[in-house]
Parts: sequence; structure tokens; C-alpha cells
Amino acid sequence: MRFTRRLWQSEMPVFFRKTKGKIIFLLNPFRFYITMVGEKPVSKGSGLLFLPIRAQMNRNGNREGTGIVMRFVSIASGSSGNCIYIGSDNTHILIDAGISNKRIEKGLSEIGVKGSELDGVFITHEHADHIQGLGILARKYPIPIYGTKETLEEIAGKASLGEYPKELLRPILPDVDFHFGDLQIRPFRIDHDAANPVAYRVQHGKKSVAVATDLGHYDQYVIDHLQGLDALLLEANHDVRMLETGPYPYRLKQRILGDYGHLSNENCGRLLNCILHDHLKKILLGHLSEKNNFAELAYETVCLEITQGETAYQAKDFSIAVAGRDSLSEIVTV
Repeated sequence: MRFTRRLWQSEMPVFFRKTKGKIIFLLNPFRFYITMVGEKPVSKGSGLLFLPIRAQMNRNGNREGTGIVMRFVSIASGSSGNCIYIGSDNTHILIDAGISNKRIEKGLSEIGVKGSELDGVFITHEHADHIQGLGILARKYPIPIYGTKETLEEIAGKASLGEYPKELLRPILPDVDFHFGDLQIRPFRIDHDAANPVAYRVQHGKKSVAVATDLGHYDQYVIDHLQGLDALLLEANHDVRMLETGPYPYRLKQRILGDYGHLSNENCGRLLNCILHDHLKKILLGHLSEKNNFAELAYETVCLEITQGETAYQAKDFSIAVAGRDSLSEIVTV
């Protein structure tokens, strides 16, 4: 009997042998674990059959079956470098490339994606901790690079990135949605001391995730763009007291604390209180300052803001974690 179900627009062949009433699968060319769905095959002996599969993820994030729409992973997030992966079975993108290409490819390999499989890189703004790996990545792979016109003009003038095909630079507009493969991308404006920075909301079907860092402050516009998410990486850059008493020059402190600087731990928690809902699966706290914050403090401060906020929610109602500057986050699937 022949059973079929589409996977990546193809059917999966599986060799089997039937022993004592049990079907033993001998070969699985895609390294999937097979789960029978629907009717059971009726066959004697051995042979080749095409059967339905259900995709799942193992603990390393490798596909085992269906129902997974997107994967969302922080490869690195911090004041020294940022790179976030978002992908479906068919489309793979990065939000920023602010770490070395070696680290980018290592992070991708840990989630089963090759650099050559990337479909695009979406840049939030032109600061070094968001683009420093872009030059080598663009020389190695012909990957289109998206950002606002002003951001791309700044990137094109960065000698530190070396030579790469400038035709890969492709402008986008804030608040103009567009389809990219099977993903829908929505860039939206943020206030930061850069040419024309944006955050990104990415949707696949009814599921959506967002990356929002480098916000000097938030307003109703930002809140509106972060509603109804399934997962989110949000900036918790600094502890105000650590920054005020820390080693930074006064001018730099004022920049970070200003409306075009970075979001504090407290303000991160307050913004979250405006967007929490029952189906928010994962919150990643990102872009932590190396000098003016640490993971435990960011986590505790944000949790306290949520628990003591004016919503009915408690921090324990949500899965909250701090994205590491030098390590992958857990693989979030939505």
C-alpha cells in the first residue's frame, strides 16, 4: 500500500521490513524519526513505501516532524554583537550580522542550517555590533542585505567591511510589509542614534515573532507593532544605577539614557506589561550591556516589573530568558 504526505514538496520514501507484526524502518534518508499518522500500512515482508510523517523537533532543534511554523534563535545578543536567526522549513533569514562570520556559521550549524541556505540578512541599523560580520558573509554567499535606504548608505561607506557586491544591498521602507519566501516581514521605526533604524516583526501564517533592540524609548506606535506576538527578543540593555555610577564618560551615559539611546531593564519590563497576552510563548531579553548590566539583574528586574505591574499577569506566567552574548539561546519554535 502506498501512503503519501508532502514534505518540502516531495514524498518521503522509507524502506521497511515487517517482523512479528512490527514494521522496522531500515533507511531514512532525511534522518527523520517516523511517526505513523492515519491508517497503518498493510503489507507483508519488506519493500519501499511512502508514508505520512509528522515533523517534530528534537532537543537540538533538528526537525523530526510537522506543526512547526518558525524557529527563532538568538545566535548572539549583547552590546558587543548581535545576530538572530528566524526561519521556516523553506526560508532562512538573519536579523543583523554583528558578530564574526565564523561565529555566525557555527551558530547556524548548531541548528542545522548552512550559511549557503540563508536567503537574506535584515539589518536594523549600521552600528558595528549589528554589521561587523556582514562583509565576509556577503563575499562568501550572494545573500541579499536589507535595510532602510539611509542605513544601507551608511553600510556602503564602511571601509571596515571590505569589498563585497554592493548590488546585494536592497532598500526597504518602515511600515511597508513585504513577503520574503514564505515569511512576511514588517520593519517598523525605532528611536536610536542611527541613520534610520528599524525593528522587525516576522510572520508565517498566524504565527509571529519580533526583534526589537536599540530603542531609546517606546511609545504607542512601538506597542502597537509588538501586539499579538508568539515570541519576542526585546532589549534590556542596562541597569540605570550601574550606568550612572559606572566608568562611562558623562556624555556617553547621557546618550544611553536619552530618547535615542537604549532601553533599561525597568523600561523593558514596563514595555512588556503593555504587550503580554496568554499566548506569548517566549520572551528573550537581549542586547545587555557588558559594563552596565548582568544577566541575573536584568532577569530579576524585568520579572519584578511584570509581577508588580498593573496587569493581571505574574512573571511566572511566562517563559523568560536572557539571550547570551556568546552562546545560542534555546531554540524557540512557534
